This record gives sequence, C-alpha cells and structure tokens, in this order.
Amino acid sequence: MDKIPMTRKGHAALEAELKHLKSEERPAIIRAISEAREHGDLSENAEYHSAKEKQSFIEGRIKELEGVISLADVIDPAKMNGSIKFGATVTLVDEDTDEEKTYQIVGEYEADIEQGLLNIKSPIARALIGKEEGDSVEVRTPGGERSYEVLKVQYI
Repeated sequence: MDKIPMTRKGHAALEAELKHLKSEERPAIIRAISEAREHGDLSENAEYHSAKEKQSFIEGRIKELEGVISLADVIDPAKMNGSIKFGATVTLVDEDTDEEKTYQIVGEYEADIEQGLLNIKSPIARALIGKEEGDSVEVRTPGGERSYEVLKVQYI
C-alpha cells in the first residue's frame, strides 16, 4: 500500500484520538453494554442496541486510525523550502475579491478547511504545487473558476 503523507502535528492528533478511543471510549461503551444487558430482554432494549451501534462505530474508527498511522509518512515542513509542496503554509489573495487566505497543505486525514488545513488532493492544493511567490494560479473549483496570486510561501 502507498504511504500516507502527514505532518507531525497531524500524526500526533491521530495518535491522540486513537489513544482516547482505546483508553476512554472503548471501556465506557463496554460498561454501557453491560449495564444495558442487566435490564433484561435484549430484543427490545433500546439502550443495548444504541450502545452496540456506538461500539461498532468506535471499533471501526480504531481500525481505520491504526491503518492510517501504520502507513503514515511523517513529513516535517520546517526542513523544507523552495516552491510550494506538501507542508507549505501559503498565503493567497483572491484576484477577484482581494480577499487574503492562508492555508497549510496537509494530508487528507488531517485536512480541515475551517482550520486552514488544505487537503493535498483538493483542486486548490493541486494547482499550487510547484508554484512560487508572485505566481498566479487558475483553479477550477466546484464553485467555478478562481484566480489566486501567491503572496507568501513558508515552511514552519
């Protein structure tokens, strides 16, 4: 299987989530299932079915996180420089609205557009790869064509 690129911060966040699920969520759901069993008839016990459903979700998420972490290729952006690549923190200006935005290009499992973490597979990130400060970028997004100018590229 292919390695999954991610930053140190993203890798640490996934490991923290996995630890939380294993040490807190899993034991809590086991207790909830045990308590629900004590209420008798399981065929009509909503608490039991709800707890089993949550257990299934937690176990699935644990397996997913273990798989992603095992394939992680942790990249330290601070050791990089030059044109835009994975890990770059990029400040852009929308050439139509003059709105400035700053994004860090990260792996898909740590991406969160609300936090300025841009998935490397997104249209904007793909268009930015290889560009440098001062370059203009045309991006075809689901919302239509956008033009951006790269104001700053940092590796922090």
